[in-house]
Amino acid sequence: MDLDINPTQARNPDTTVKIDVESEANPTVETRTFRRIYVCIGVLKRGFAAGRRDFLGLDGAFMKGPYPGQVLSAVALDGNNGIYPLAYAVVESETLNSWTWFLSNLGDDLGLGTNSNFMFMSDRQKGLLPAIATLFPCAEHRYCLRHIHDNMKKNWRGKVFKDLLWECATTSNVQHFHQAMEKLKKLNNDAYEWLKQIPPQSWARSHFTGRAHCDALTNNLCEAFNSKIEDGRDAPIINCIEFIREYIMKKIVKVDKEIQKVVGPLTPTATTILDNIKSKAEQYVATFCGAGKYQVAGPWQDQCIVDVGQQSCTCKRWELTGIPCKHGVAAIWDMGRNDKDVGIPESFVHPCYWLSSWKEMYSFKVSPINGRSMWEKSAIPTTLLPPKHRVPIGRPKKKRTISIVEKEDFVRGNTTSRAHRSVTCTKCNNVGHNARTCKGQRPIVGGGGGQSQVKGKGKWKATT
Repeated sequence: MDLDINPTQARNPDTTVKIDVESEANPTVETRTFRRIYVCIGVLKRGFAAGRRDFLGLDGAFMKGPYPGQVLSAVALDGNNGIYPLAYAVVESETLNSWTWFLSNLGDDLGLGTNSNFMFMSDRQKGLLPAIATLFPCAEHRYCLRHIHDNMKKNWRGKVFKDLLWECATTSNVQHFHQAMEKLKKLNNDAYEWLKQIPPQSWARSHFTGRAHCDALTNNLCEAFNSKIEDGRDAPIINCIEFIREYIMKKIVKVDKEIQKVVGPLTPTATTILDNIKSKAEQYVATFCGAGKYQVAGPWQDQCIVDVGQQSCTCKRWELTGIPCKHGVAAIWDMGRNDKDVGIPESFVHPCYWLSSWKEMYSFKVSPINGRSMWEKSAIPTTLLPPKHRVPIGRPKKKRTISIVEKEDFVRGNTTSRAHRSVTCTKCNNVGHNARTCKGQRPIVGGGGGQSQVKGKGKWKATT
């Protein structure tokens, strides 16, 4: 049973809020037990459409408050490669049923059907893969490469395996992909056979389509969103929903202020990417072959075919990202030198990276709402009861469970965390303090003789 409610619809038109309740054998009972809630604010739908990027990251995060459950989220990317939360839900757990319910509601809000060419990114959560395959069979579904590497480390560890995995994933054309896979096969055939079982369309750029104008390999956008709502996940369900809404409301205003400072045809991130591409394109020579096609050659025997009219290159990077590659920029410059009115390379960038698209995306603001004491009472006679909750034994956990692989990495020192590590002073090279708190101690001289400090007195004595 779904009950439509509208605590925010009066202030934010076209907002979708759905509640799913536990089934009840007796239909005459005036109470129902809460099961799930789904929210998609109306202005976020219009902002997502203005962004012109059919890309969504999907993920779930545990609730840490008095009631069990998980927060499911759908997060988009804006033209500056920043996160843009679109829809969220609180469900009882990550299952095929809950993901199907969430994605069905999301598809209704975005107008997605079985034939929609869309792109999803996920960590291959339980129940999510069959849900996407059933609801959106034509959609492209990418898997987070970091989680693939975590699974790979259970049997094949080391920097060599990691580097080869990333080489296979980051190559942009099929020929280079097969060459990288052959390297892995020579190193370890079992690792090669294991990786070959995962469809390359889900994790290798060489097999991606360009429909989303994004070459992302990890689901960091959802991880970033989950970290922003961590305090909200420690609250009751209604408070959690309100925390997420307020976070989105403040984020849109904050980004809009930054947009007002930007000058140029493209977003800051797109400008930086294109500037780096231009510096590389200076080493390439384009040869016109007729019909808008160019043969572009550069160092290290790098030679590709560019079709400026189709905005494509055989290296495939132009189609993947929507930004001209170094071969494409060299071809565009050559066209300009031959008195052809083709414009600057920025004019060939996909509209999703335009500053105007970025502005339009964040022009839709989430309107504030009144406090809970001023909410209108629902006309539905059914009384909604809180979800069933069993109090676990012991102190509730606030942090996620660390995997065995992560624990081993920490022991081996393969982590960016500085916890439990000794600090070395850059002034005196002594361990135990940093340069800011250094009191001018003399460095300890190694070998048979030297000096050492008497603890707590700041004096020095000779050592033998």
